[in-house]
Amino acid sequence: MNYLVFKNTVCAHLISGIFAMNLFCATPVSAIPPRPEAIEFQKLEFTPPRATDFRRMLSDGTIVFVAESHEFPLIKLSITFKGGDSLDPESTPGLASVMARMVREGGAGDMKPGMFDETLDFLATEVSVSAGNTFTTARMNSLSDNFDESLNLFVTMLRKPAFDKQRLEVAKARLLESLKQRNDNASSILGREWKAMLYGRTHFEASQPTASSVEAIRREQLQTIHQKIIHPGNMIVAVSGDFAIEEILEKLTKAFNGWESGAVDASPEIPKAVLVPGLYHVQKDIPQGKVVLGKRGIVRDDPDAIPLLLLNEILGAGGFTSRLMQKVRSNEGLAYSVRSILSQRVDYPGAFQATFESKNPTVALATKIVLGEIALIRDQPVSDAEIEVAKQGLIETFPRQFESKPATLQVFVNDEWTNRPKDYWRNFREKVSSVTKEDLLRVAQKHLDPSQMAILVVGNWEAIAPGDLEGRATMKDFFGGDVKHLPLRDPLTLDPLPLD
Repeated sequence: MNYLVFKNTVCAHLISGIFAMNLFCATPVSAIPPRPEAIEFQKLEFTPPRATDFRRMLSDGTIVFVAESHEFPLIKLSITFKGGDSLDPESTPGLASVMARMVREGGAGDMKPGMFDETLDFLATEVSVSAGNTFTTARMNSLSDNFDESLNLFVTMLRKPAFDKQRLEVAKARLLESLKQRNDNASSILGREWKAMLYGRTHFEASQPTASSVEAIRREQLQTIHQKIIHPGNMIVAVSGDFAIEEILEKLTKAFNGWESGAVDASPEIPKAVLVPGLYHVQKDIPQGKVVLGKRGIVRDDPDAIPLLLLNEILGAGGFTSRLMQKVRSNEGLAYSVRSILSQRVDYPGAFQATFESKNPTVALATKIVLGEIALIRDQPVSDAEIEVAKQGLIETFPRQFESKPATLQVFVNDEWTNRPKDYWRNFREKVSSVTKEDLLRVAQKHLDPSQMAILVVGNWEAIAPGDLEGRATMKDFFGGDVKHLPLRDPLTLDPLPLD
């Protein structure tokens, strides 16, 4: 193209652009609202998917949730096994977590760990295995072009983990180093002691490894708990990505062929501990006290679950619109972050708790305000605006649970394992919408009694106990000032250290 042609072309584009701009500017703008809050949005229409549309079953009885997704040449596979920390022997807490880590890091079949890692890297395949409280999950992300080879490696790893002795010693050494740091962060102390108070120190929710229990771990123990958890009779598969459904089911059937099934272990142990209301403290010389207060909650499928979920949104889970954030942070400036948490469990009650950290002299005042807000929400109905904001928050964010194919399938896997009612997600928003202020008041009075709550503080008691300089609150305001000082525990043995 010569210069003259280029110049004429550029000029033509400029003239065209100016003409289009004039047309745009000539368009009436009367439809634009005068203020942002006057903007009207179209109603969000979303129908949650049905699990039955994605659920398949292999010839050996293995349940598979499958979803095609051809946007990228990738396949994501996850296998969820029932059992995790819940199956740890009492003498060896953390064994399931070590086993899961070593399934991935300890080699597969006849392949040494180094060769296994290099092969996965060459294939650009990501593999992980992790154990939680009640489930162990293995995940694989691979290119669709090399899925067959990646799947073969993945299943070999799960079926025949090598549990390489050298890698095991390295894993144990890393774990021991992490144990040494358990008391460095006051938040870890708070979490450890709070779980022990809620569930009992020997329950799997609260039990933690010690140096001696880690050092005692042997390959034979890993093999034993591996056989309990990782086998076809105890797994549900989810796979999404670039494939044809019938083809992927055939590949999974072939990959699992000959893998012997075992029995599914019983449900998790029910905690026997009873939380004793009162004021508790663990000494640590830090400038800000860390606080958690609360009580045992309800099971996931309790009839009051949705009203309590809404109530928690209003009280402290709704971010800057929540009462606790407004009163403790925005109005008083006592804490950067304060929130309430409703943790649900399927087989036994979880917990309700509020947590924050504040300067030592204002810990008592912040605690007093938090308990005051809990008492207030039990005495007076919430406002129309509060319940509407909470409802819309749950309803409008509801589709996020299904925002991707892997996320959707994981919802179905969890529901399958925990026997959630089939119509739960279809009816969820209607149930949220039907909750009244009277429902919230009833639920608050039933489940959020401050006199039944415990308060746990980690910090410098000498600086915390007197309270704020204005005399608005001291720690004597709670339970008559009767405080039980809990010992800090040795990070390696978890034996109580002498109280100062």
